[in-house]
Amino acid sequence: MMSEVQVHTVARQMLEKHGFAAIAKAAEQAQACEGRGEADEAREWRHIVDAIKIMRGPHQS
Repeated sequence: MMSEVQVHTVARQMLEKHGFAAIAKAAEQAQACEGRGEADEAREWRHIVDAIKIMRGPHQS
């Protein structure tokens, strides 16, 4: 399981690399993990999605 610091580090890297598409990219990773039966990894990617949303601010969805 990723630590909170690791989650936010990955979220920041996703934002820097993908910009506005970061949420979609992280969500795609979560879905791919679910498709492979990797529930814990999918949960981590969803946590990363939430962290990206927070980093982008309240006016972004």
